[in-house]
Amino acid sequence: MPADSPAAPPGGGAAASPAIHTVELTKRFGSTVALAGLTMTVPRGEIFGFLGPNGAGKTTAVKLLLGLLRPTSGEGWLLGQRVGDLATRRRIGYLPELFRYQAWLSAREVLALHCELAPLPRSRWKEAIDGALNIVGLADRASSRVGTFSKGMQQRLGLGAALLGEPELVFLDEPTSALDPIGRHDVRRIIREMAERGTAVFLNSHLLSEVEQVCDRVAVVDHGRVIASGTMQDLLSGSAVRVRVSGLDGQLAKLEAFGPVDDEGEHLTFTKLGPERVPDLVSEIVKLGGRVYEVVPRHQNLEDRFLQLLHEDEPK
Repeated sequence: MPADSPAAPPGGGAAASPAIHTVELTKRFGSTVALAGLTMTVPRGEIFGFLGPNGAGKTTAVKLLLGLLRPTSGEGWLLGQRVGDLATRRRIGYLPELFRYQAWLSAREVLALHCELAPLPRSRWKEAIDGALNIVGLADRASSRVGTFSKGMQQRLGLGAALLGEPELVFLDEPTSALDPIGRHDVRRIIREMAERGTAVFLNSHLLSEVEQVCDRVAVVDHGRVIASGTMQDLLSGSAVRVRVSGLDGQLAKLEAFGPVDDEGEHLTFTKLGPERVPDLVSEIVKLGGRVYEVVPRHQNLEDRFLQLLHEDEPK
């Protein structure tokens, strides 16, 4: 495809092109649509969160981008080259969600094996391995066998393998799932430092609080489709109001003009209500015979918004 084709990655060359660019990337398995027309752009140096429930198409998308699956239709580019380009793969790091290392190998031997697979020039191995072990906090266990490691330590080792050779793009699939709070804090720090060096990070995680703290932008995928995307500010711009009330006696339906509401007994949360409409809401509740005890503006977090988006995407 010519470089000036509308579907080609933007930018004036490989170095200036985005880390990831896809156009209508689709994967079907028989009659099942695993991914339906994924179109997105991830700039260099950005931390991008890819979110969705189990079976939404997240893993399929990652496998397509890494060249482990062939798309049914659509196109994709990584670091300015078409998905699957062998030379480009050497500039990409990957931490899969499920991985196993040989229990009899030491941490240093595991990383040496990955250096050989990369392949990195042997003259760089020691520096790359020492650097990765230091970054993930395993320098003092470099000679310990993997079989003696906790699940969290193995997670750190996997992250170290993904960082070998200072990749320009890193895919991380549930990188903090086995870590304690200190470990999760350390991984967030590592991810931010990678982005500061210009590395793009594509992050799959079900820990939405982690994503909210570290990602620049996110995309939410469900049933193989992206149902929302944007910066955190874009996605969380909506406001909500929680009201403690009594005396409505089944008249909640009469408040439908104020938008969706979560009914928790005496607490009602209006999930799409701006502060300018709060006086009208209180007035209407009183008119219906209700008594208002408390009104609390509520900032929507990523988990709230995620669940709301999935609810809105349900077939009507």
